[in-house]
Amino acid sequence: MLPFAFILAAAGTLIHQSNGAPTPTSNDASIIERGLISGLLGDASGVVGTAVSKLNNLGSTSTGSAGYSSALSLLQSVTPTASPTDVQQASATLSAIFQASPTPNNLYAAIGELVAQGLTTDNVGTAAEFVEGALTGQNSEININLRSPSITVYPKANSSDAAYDLTEAQLRAVIYIPSTFQYGKKGAPQPVILVPGTGDTGYTTFIGNYIPLLQGSTVGDPVWLNIPGYLLNDAQTNAEYVAYAINYIYGISNKRKVAVFGWSQGNIDSQWAYKYWPSTRSKVTDHVAFSPDYHGTVIANFIALNEPLPPSLLQQEYNSNFITTMRRNGGDSAYVPTTTIYSGFFDEIVEPQQGTGASAFLLGNNGIAVSNNEVQTVCAGQAAGSFYTHEGTLYNPLGYALAVDALSHDGPGNPSRLDLPTVCSQYLTPGLDLGDFLETENSILIAGLAIGVYPNKVVTEPAIKSKYLERTMS
Repeated sequence: MLPFAFILAAAGTLIHQSNGAPTPTSNDASIIERGLISGLLGDASGVVGTAVSKLNNLGSTSTGSAGYSSALSLLQSVTPTASPTDVQQASATLSAIFQASPTPNNLYAAIGELVAQGLTTDNVGTAAEFVEGALTGQNSEININLRSPSITVYPKANSSDAAYDLTEAQLRAVIYIPSTFQYGKKGAPQPVILVPGTGDTGYTTFIGNYIPLLQGSTVGDPVWLNIPGYLLNDAQTNAEYVAYAINYIYGISNKRKVAVFGWSQGNIDSQWAYKYWPSTRSKVTDHVAFSPDYHGTVIANFIALNEPLPPSLLQQEYNSNFITTMRRNGGDSAYVPTTTIYSGFFDEIVEPQQGTGASAFLLGNNGIAVSNNEVQTVCAGQAAGSFYTHEGTLYNPLGYALAVDALSHDGPGNPSRLDLPTVCSQYLTPGLDLGDFLETENSILIAGLAIGVYPNKVVTEPAIKSKYLERTMS
């Protein structure tokens, strides 16, 4: 049986064939040849309840309002029937979910399986209350950042920058600066801006991985962006927050250049910011991209349930207007030194994600160095090159090692500088544990619920704003 992601990718290719989506470059045989299964993951099985079975049928049978409302209602009745005791068991269970027969038919069936198998830190009820409640504390999108930057950052940091549609107060408020942040003082680690993925905040994206890995380290000094609407609003607006944050954090950090770590949509929002706010490029030493979708995805239908979608999801379809505009005139290549980390086996959200045809694969035609790293290729046949999901790259040890290497050298992270036998021998980044693994997987639960309750779903993506069209054509 072909792995679930490749079946979906093939289906997506047919659905979106007018957009010229490529056929994924990996297949079941090549996966076996690369030794990604044998000896690495154990067998795991779990009790799949009636609710999970019903969730699996939603994608093909529901119409009208029944899709999301039914999914959310059914998820409320899913309770954990298992609890992993270590990372090996948890990773094997995660792999088994997506290789079972039948495999999850939609995002909500997959989430139901994760919850049932105890692979999330929240139950559905608690997560739903969180998503629909006011965001506070480290999740707040209304932060009081009183420091004035030492450079001009608004209304423009540079005359070539696009104009902001948002006010400076709105742009600054989403930046969460923890009390540990050292503002670029002498001897402090480099500032790092953490940009979330679709359906999550900066906090829910990174609390199980790069927040604990970076805080108190000598590697980087993190702040994160809690962008309104769980990054489900127009991606053109989401990118404004990234552009402002780069200039602002640089301006309050003794003019220390920053690094940007992004997950999923956070990377295309950053790429949009680099393209249309050129002032940002000179202030960024490195961009580290986890599971980026620089070419969009052919399996957006995995989330849709035959209903309208939040704007940013439509903008991430393969060859959408947003993606096409971003990639035009050099946007398919790096603007700052970029290190990509992605999983070919497999990304349940972004496909294709294999080899040079991966959506994550970024070119270097702007004269800026890029390092593209499919974990199954760099760590072939080893633990760090085994089964990793869309969110799993955030706890992959190769990803962390490359991030550290990128921040320690000019240019992107380079696998040839790493002790690969040691790095690749582990499944989880050293310093993380089972709780962090589950916290990272919990980001998919949060995302699914946020998508389900999003109030302003649409059937067509937002039009490209004239200020970008003018620049694209010039």
